[in-house]
Amino acid sequence: MGQVALATEGGASSYPMGVENFMSGAMPPPGVYGIVYAQHYEADRLMGNDGGRLPVDFKLRANVIAPRVVWVTEQQVLGGQLAFEVIAPLVDLKVAVNGASDHKRELGDITFGYGLGYHYSDKFHAVYGVDVIAPTGRFDRNELLNIGRNYWAVQPVAAFTYVDPAGLNVDLKTMYDINARNPDTDYRSGQELHADFAVGWGLDNGWVLGVGGYVYRQTTDDNVDGERFKDNKGRAFAIGPSLKYASSHGWLVTAKWQQESSVRNRAEGNAYWIKWAFPF
Repeated sequence: MGQVALATEGGASSYPMGVENFMSGAMPPPGVYGIVYAQHYEADRLMGNDGGRLPVDFKLRANVIAPRVVWVTEQQVLGGQLAFEVIAPLVDLKVAVNGASDHKRELGDITFGYGLGYHYSDKFHAVYGVDVIAPTGRFDRNELLNIGRNYWAVQPVAAFTYVDPAGLNVDLKTMYDINARNPDTDYRSGQELHADFAVGWGLDNGWVLGVGGYVYRQTTDDNVDGERFKDNKGRAFAIGPSLKYASSHGWLVTAKWQQESSVRNRAEGNAYWIKWAFPF
């Protein structure tokens, strides 16, 4: 996909935009927790630097199952609960560009991270941390489609949750991606600022109904063989209906659909997301 993308190598990012939903900034009590993310994404448009559709015959379909394990320790650091995580995405990806196509089912790039959780009140919570995305997915510069990015990325994270079972619920997870160079292509994708958000209203029965999505902006230029691609930065916005159900037994499920718009130098499509979180 690199030959038709105009921002970030392959026209994509290491982080799956919009993956998070309600409760993204609320760290649970000490223990081990499982989270499973499921995504279906479809796009049939590549957008140029002016926001117009490029004259490219393009289709992309992605199905992802991403298990995540979170260990919240008893340790306190700087007044916050210390936690560690690992995420291993299993990806089924298919793309067609101008008559050429490719289809892969593989393990993607694995994320390792740590964070500190704070509970400012019974309703307002926050998590601050750093994720490291490792190039564990397979990459071949001569193939049309690659699930692995083939470079390391470091991602500082700040996530905030305001939760009221019978009122306003607001979540914001902000991230900044610092991408290393791909050693096989000498391509360094620009740095990326993005945030997942959700806003809803609690019905006092475990349900929260609202909207969710993401905002994305590439902040620095791509660099290839020492030369900058000036003023071809990616951007996008997505929003759609979102809901949450929290069980009295400690597990919760969130779901949403989001439609992308205001896209520059990237694919534009829509996604369905489901998140299931549970204690071990």
